[in-house]
Amino acid sequence: MERLFPTHHVRKAQAVPALWTLTVPCLPAPVRVPVPSAWEMIPALHNYRGCAVYETQLACQGHTRFHFGGVSFRARVLLDGQELTTHYGAYTAFEAVARDVPAGMHCLRVEVDNRFGEDSALHIPNDYYSYGGITRPVTVESLNDVYVKQLHVTPIRHGEGWQAEVEAILCSLSDQPIACEVVLTAAGQTVTVPVSLAPGEEVAVTRVIDCPGVLPWEMDTPVLYDVSAELTMNGVAVDDLLDRFGFRTVAVQGRDILFNGRKIRIKGFNRHEEYGAFGCAVPVESMAHDILLMKEMGANAVRTCHYPNDPRFLDLCDEMGLLVWEESHARGLSIATMRLPCFMPQNLLCTREMVAQHYNHPAIFIWGCLNECSDDTDDGAACYRETFRLLHALDASRPMTAALLERAGGKVFADSDVVSVNLYPQWYYNAPVKEGIDKKLCEIEAGGGGEKPLIISEIGAGAVYGYHDPLGEAKWSEERQCTILREQIEAVLTHPKCSGVFIWQFADVRVDEGWAMSRPRTHNNKGVVNEYRQPKLSFRLVQELFHR
Repeated sequence: MERLFPTHHVRKAQAVPALWTLTVPCLPAPVRVPVPSAWEMIPALHNYRGCAVYETQLACQGHTRFHFGGVSFRARVLLDGQELTTHYGAYTAFEAVARDVPAGMHCLRVEVDNRFGEDSALHIPNDYYSYGGITRPVTVESLNDVYVKQLHVTPIRHGEGWQAEVEAILCSLSDQPIACEVVLTAAGQTVTVPVSLAPGEEVAVTRVIDCPGVLPWEMDTPVLYDVSAELTMNGVAVDDLLDRFGFRTVAVQGRDILFNGRKIRIKGFNRHEEYGAFGCAVPVESMAHDILLMKEMGANAVRTCHYPNDPRFLDLCDEMGLLVWEESHARGLSIATMRLPCFMPQNLLCTREMVAQHYNHPAIFIWGCLNECSDDTDDGAACYRETFRLLHALDASRPMTAALLERAGGKVFADSDVVSVNLYPQWYYNAPVKEGIDKKLCEIEAGGGGEKPLIISEIGAGAVYGYHDPLGEAKWSEERQCTILREQIEAVLTHPKCSGVFIWQFADVRVDEGWAMSRPRTHNNKGVVNEYRQPKLSFRLVQELFHR
């Protein structure tokens, strides 16, 4: 299931086989594997980087929509040998629609490739691992001649009450003109709009709906409401799309981030979508456990470093009242990589898909992009500004930011809504934490960003789980991690010009082998829990500091 609740009552979906046949050149024979999963969970493929083929047989007919929640990281989809679509990027969903499929059994084939190369600017050897496989859920649906392709809802504060601006994108698969009605419903309030579509046309229908008596979405009381678009022809329902949303506002005022009109202080974690036993194909039960652990420590926010997360995790954040900084995929890219012809198309595609697919989640309070990329160069800064403009165009209801590397020469402080910086004093260099923050603030102010909110988007220290040195507190010991984290967190949370902090990081994660010499166990070990969620000493320390 791609979401935690039904997304259709009218549109018919079918169960997708749980096991698919996986063919890999380095294996002597095909194997049966669960979908979703990462192929690295197969012992013989633990370090495999290459091509593989997934196949399954299923019964379908008529217009059929195949929805892939995530394939890592190049995908080519074929039905009975005919290509339906291709897609780049592991962390956003995509669809393939086959028209007029004859009744019977059909072969669905997905060719997957996770090799690095010059045609891949976002997936590169990095400080986290690029897995391979069909790593998020797959759904198969039957469509009529017209269907709802997308549904967005924007909450609007209206005097003492609320409105919902609902936009539905309708898509025709017919060779003939179509006349229909779309019934838009938000928080129990309904409007009906007649629509005409030319053959193959996409039409956007937007209405503002008054929603009396609704309650706001707050972290302590995360109230959710249903939104839907139902298509009818001649009085008969032929398609629908359902989602959930919450009534809340996010704004920037001077140095403050306002949530429902009130200043908030962020106490959060950076979290990679990974678990030791499952790679990046994390079960929903483990997602919920992560949120419970973070909230147990007193966190009110999570950052989806460095890519869009599974929408089921976002659903859980919506339900459990955890704010989300979600960012499009890019981490630590050099200016040479940012100058590749494929970079901006891939960056902007991921950004568009992220916002389009996750727009309705009330927990998302800010969009991020381009973590620690080359903002200190003219060409790199131009890429930042184009991405910022796109985020504003796609969603004017939320602020945007980018987590910038701690270095001199940044050129985009004046261009983002919120300035965010990654700092590692006491870990990578010895200097007082407050001194590092104040020095960076001087640079930010000189660069035109001084009157904006400042988030310390990464700060932290490493510890190998189970390594103790209570006397000397050597680096990589759990004791040294606690000492450094205490100074870092206290300095940020008591600084009058900081809007909050995201600790790097929640859990240890696997990294590419090129990072192994500076990452013991070939893991980024800066988590307060290890990859199996066993707590380090720092778990209780963070709990103490966040609950003050």
